[in-house]
Amino acid sequence: MTTAEPLGAVRERVLAGLRNDIIGGRLRPGDRLVERELADRFGVSRVPVREAVRALVAEGFVLFETPRRAVVRRLTPGDVAELFELREALEVYAAGLAATRADRAGLGRLAGLLDDATSATRTGDAERITDINTRFHDQVLAMAGNSLIVSVLEPVDGRLRLLTRQNEEWPQLLAEHGELYAAIASGDADLARASALAHVRASHRATSRRLFGDEAPAPQGDAPAP
Repeated sequence: MTTAEPLGAVRERVLAGLRNDIIGGRLRPGDRLVERELADRFGVSRVPVREAVRALVAEGFVLFETPRRAVVRRLTPGDVAELFELREALEVYAAGLAATRADRAGLGRLAGLLDDATSATRTGDAERITDINTRFHDQVLAMAGNSLIVSVLEPVDGRLRLLTRQNEEWPQLLAEHGELYAAIASGDADLARASALAHVRASHRATSRRLFGDEAPAPQGDAPAP
């Protein structure tokens, strides 16, 4: 006799699947989420699908164009700017903390992720690169040793992963992570913060170019072009 999957677990499975599809680009901005089709796809009733869609609305991935029509949300330049401003405020500070609090084990894990990223970059595996780069930043936050920073970033974690996926300038991204690792390993908090700030702003530019092309606004703090 098989045990029925709890409704909460079903909802989380559907939510994770849809979230990953949006981040991975299998569901694109403007695509409609139809309860009946999704219920058939996941082999579930409409109830957990409806709950998962509402959760995605709360996370900023989906919006209701009408009460019965849910679509994948298209990020605006303002959305992207706000998310990167949050990264500047918290990740840059966390990098400075990590430089002063890093231990050998933490640095070893960070170096291991750099090695994994090098391998993934050679093969051009977009999903693996996104996963590793996300774990790299998570490790820096863990080394900072401030649980409040992690809790503040947690509600937007999915959208930050989506932005990471948009940056396909992978060799440059790898080089920036290498510089950030070296800065943290040096123990110099000012150097780590400067490296993290340069990385966040470079990522903002690359992401904006990918999403908005020539209309991409410059990150705040960048010098205007001559």
